[in-house]
Amino acid sequence: MGNDDSQPRQGYAIFIDTLFEGRVPLWRDGDNKPCFYETQNEAEREIAEDLIQRLQDFLKGEREFEEAMTVEEFILPVDRLPDGSVVTEDGGRFH
Repeated sequence: MGNDDSQPRQGYAIFIDTLFEGRVPLWRDGDNKPCFYETQNEAEREIAEDLIQRLQDFLKGEREFEEAMTVEEFILPVDRLPDGSVVTEDGGRFH
C-alpha cells in the first residue's frame, strides 16, 4: 500500500537555536517547508555531510577552524503534516 499523504507522518527534522527566534528548523526544501527525514540516521548523515563540507572549506582556507568545527544543529522527532509543516513533541509547529 502507498503512503497516505492526508495523515501526519513521523520522522525527524534538523533544528538550530537562534538568538531572536529560538528553536527553528535549519534547512528548508524547494517549497520553503522544513526538510523532513524518514529516519534519525538520515538526519544524522545530513549533519555529517554538512560538517565534512565545512571542514573541506577550512582546509581550502575559506572558513575559520572554529566555524568549521562547531556543530550547533540537533535532531528532533517531528510529525509532518499534510501541508508540509512539522510539529515537535512539545507542540511547536513550523511552517
